Amino acid sequence: MIGQTISHSIVKPEKLIIKKRKPLRLKEYDYSLPGSYFVTVCTKDRVDLFGDIENGIIEENEHGRIVRTCWEKLPNHYPMIMLDEFVVMPNHVHGIIIIDNPVGVIHESPLQMNKLARRQMLLPKIVGRFKQNIAKQINIMRGTYRETVWQRNYYEHIIRNEKSLYRIREYIRTNPEQWTWDKENTLYQDTDEFDRWLNEKGKQKIKSRKIL
Repeated sequence: MIGQTISHSIVKPEKLIIKKRKPLRLKEYDYSLPGSYFVTVCTKDRVDLFGDIENGIIEENEHGRIVRTCWEKLPNHYPMIMLDEFVVMPNHVHGIIIIDNPVGVIHESPLQMNKLARRQMLLPKIVGRFKQNIAKQINIMRGTYRETVWQRNYYEHIIRNEKSLYRIREYIRTNPEQWTWDKENTLYQDTDEFDRWLNEKGKQKIKSRKIL
């Protein structure tokens, strides 16, 4: 996406094979620690629920506006966080959450953490509340009862330095323009720019100063 030309081909809908993004969560990492986190949450079965892309711009529908409102209200419930770049896409959202010196949060050592302990960490709690509130409001709007809106899981990437932060901000800002080549677009079957960059970053083992 950024400074690159991406070759692609559109696959006919009847031949679609939906590729899943690899989970980025680190089992040994405490997701209550201060830091910056890039989060992606997708709709169930990647259904286009939140709007349409027109000329590289997202046209949010009533469901998309619910998503944006719930995102903007997160700091009201979690005063220890700050919100950075955010975008609503037809079937997913991208956002950056910054945890800043959470007071009263219990940190577990890697050896103590089990599945239940990880669920009690701050970042999973934030994302869980975000998903739950949106699903509840959309179900009320549609007159449905507990119909699933989101994929069961979500994806996050720990932003460890300024270079990564600026690159991810740019990725989020320009995501609507790149919808044709987006990993979450079910008509596109290649690897998108963020995954390509992340793979390159892992190979290069970049070491820079940590954010926050």
